[in-house]
Amino acid sequence: MSLFSKVFKGKKDPEVQEEENKFSAKPVSAKSEESALPAVVNKKPGKAVWGVITRPHITEKSANAGGENKYIFIISSGSNKHLVKQAVEARYGVLVKKVAVLMAPEKKRMRGRQVGWRSGFKKAVVTLKEGQSIEIQ
Repeated sequence: MSLFSKVFKGKKDPEVQEEENKFSAKPVSAKSEESALPAVVNKKPGKAVWGVITRPHITEKSANAGGENKYIFIISSGSNKHLVKQAVEARYGVLVKKVAVLMAPEKKRMRGRQVGWRSGFKKAVVTLKEGQSIEIQ
C-alpha cells in the first residue's frame, strides 16, 4: 500500500526498522571479481563455421580493397553474416568489424550457337578492425 505510506508518514518501531535494514544490506560477493574478467572469451569454433568460406576472391579490385582493411571471400550459399564473421575470426585469427554479403548473379555465355551459363556465387566483403590484416596469396 504505497499510497497510504506516502500519505501517512509515521515513524516505524525501532525493532521493525532494524529488521528491514538487515534484509536491505547487500552482501559483497564475487561479482566484482567477475566483472574484471573480459566479456568475450575466445572459444574454439564449432563445426558450423568450417566450410563457410570457400576461397578468397582474388581480383584487381579486391587487391585494392585490401588497403582499406576489406577482404573479399567466396562463401557457401547457406552462409550468413554471423557465420562468416565467426569463420574469418577462427581461420585467420583477426577481429572483424563488419561483414557485407551479396549474391553475384549467374550470367549467360555463348560459344558459337551453343548457350551456356556461368554459375552465380555468394560473396562476402569483410572489414577488419584497425591494425588487423590478412596475408592472402
